[in-house]
This record gives sequence, structure tokens and C-alpha cells, in this order.
Amino acid sequence: MEQASPDALSPYRSFSREEWARLRADTPLTLTAEDIEAVRGLNERLDIKEVETIYLPLSRLLNLHVAASQELFGARRRFLGGNGRKVPFIIGMAGSVAVGKSTTARILLKLLKRWPDHPRVQLLPTDGFLLPNVELEARGLMGRKGFPESYDLPRLLRFLADVKAGRGAVEAPVYDHLTYDVVEGETLVIDQPDILIVEGLNVLQTGRLPRDGTAIPFVSDFFDFSIYIDAEEEVLRRWYVERFFSLRRTAFRDPRSYFHRYADLDDKEAEAVAVQIWEAINLVNLRENILPTRQRADLILHKGPRHRVDRVYLRKI
Repeated sequence: MEQASPDALSPYRSFSREEWARLRADTPLTLTAEDIEAVRGLNERLDIKEVETIYLPLSRLLNLHVAASQELFGARRRFLGGNGRKVPFIIGMAGSVAVGKSTTARILLKLLKRWPDHPRVQLLPTDGFLLPNVELEARGLMGRKGFPESYDLPRLLRFLADVKAGRGAVEAPVYDHLTYDVVEGETLVIDQPDILIVEGLNVLQTGRLPRDGTAIPFVSDFFDFSIYIDAEEEVLRRWYVERFFSLRRTAFRDPRSYFHRYADLDDKEAEAVAVQIWEAINLVNLRENILPTRQRADLILHKGPRHRVDRVYLRKI
């Protein structure tokens, strides 16, 4: 009996850049070069060509999913004989440190806002749900910041449950990347958007399933669509080191910066520190917790060494 090829058994359809770009169809580009510059992350090489090739087709696909979800919600509401609250369409976005999640999330937010059927789009970085540094230090977890155990998971789950229940003015904590800590008393208000983008390292992770079948919700249970941004380990390492060098020249020079002590390192010392942080923390987290969730995503954007998406994988329906 002839065995099926791995590609035939894959749950994904694979697209080259050129094949994916054609799926834009007649979707208009509503962003300017200035709009793109405003959302581009440190060392990212996002430009209009990349937006046209990758993100316009993706915004078109997401618009179709949102429209279908809204239609299904309306049908179910009629079936149940009630009005029901407005329920946001939630997009989850995962991937390694330095892969460009924040930039992708911001560009999608701008593109999705331009569609007339869902003008209210909000973005939630899950960094705010990290435990405060004082608590991480008390638990001996500062060296595992960004690992699943460093988050206030019950609080994040309560937040998502409230949002998905259609409640208004749901508050989320805010994280300051300069001080490397949660900002006490400051919140981000999510108020019944049409679409909410939830971005974070481990948002697609699950835990061990209970033997007795009791309900244990995962963050991804609240997602209507999920995206994983992918790149090879060596590429991610290089991007992380490059970002560290850029921050050494900029944010690290601020005395308030948690990493201010690295501002005056010479190039050799800075590279050694960056590589040590990458290998001891970020690479371990990638291998143990982030990469294993890749196949749970509805869509995978694979990036090549020049920050360009070179392959798109879309889960089959």
C-alpha cells in the first residue's frame, strides 16, 4: 500500500510569497509609508511592498472570518431567542522574542480598522499579565521571565472571559518595557471592540489535560483565529543580538531603564551579554514552550533572514 506523502497529511496549505500575494485580489492599500514607519519595530524592515504582499491578503482573509463569525453569532442569537451582547472576534498571535510579533500586530490593527464592517479594533499585549518583578524575585522566577509560570494566568483568563462575554470597559494591566515591569495602577481598557488582537509569547500554549474531564480553560480557548510568527533559531538569535545593540544605543541609556547597566558595554561585551541572555532564557523558552505551539495556529507566517515572510501556511478547513 502506497503511503501518503508528509505534505498530503499536513493540516496546512502552503503558499509562496507570490502565491499568497495574489490572494490580495482588489483589496486597496489604505496605509501610507508614514503609517508603516509609525508601527515598525526596532530593526524591522517592514515596508509598503511587504504590506502589499503579505498583510493585505491576510487582512482580507481575517475580514472574511470576522464577517462569517458575525453572521453565525446573529444566527445563534436568533436561535436562542435573545438579543445577546456584542462579542469581539479575538485574534491570538504567538511567536518567539525578536520575531516581530508587535510589529505584525500593529500593522494588522491599522489594516483591519480600515474595513467598514469592523472599525473598532484594539490590541492587547499580554506582557501586562506578567507578575510584577517583586513577586518574580520572591518566587525565584526573574530568570524565567516570559515563561508560562511568570504570568498571572488566572487574571488573564478572567480578563478574556469578560471580554468574550461582551462586557464593556474591561481593564488589563500595562507593562513598561523601559523599567521591565508592570506599571502599578495603570490599565488598558478594552471596551467591546469588533476585533481584539491578543499578542504574546505563550498564548497558544495548553497544559496537561485533566483525566476526569473537568474544565480547564486555556488562553487559546477564547481565540477565533490564531497566528504564529516563525523563523529559524539562528536567525532569531541574530535578530535578538541586533536588537540588543540598538537598545544599548537608545533605551538602555535612560537611567530609568532596567538594562541601564549595559549601556556602556563595548561591542564585544555587549554581544557576549546578549548571547548569554538569549541562550539562557529566550532560546530555552522557545524550545520548551513557544515552538511546540506552532502547529496549533490557524496560520503560520515564516520569516527568512531579511525579516521578509517567505512562506505562509494556512490551516485547511
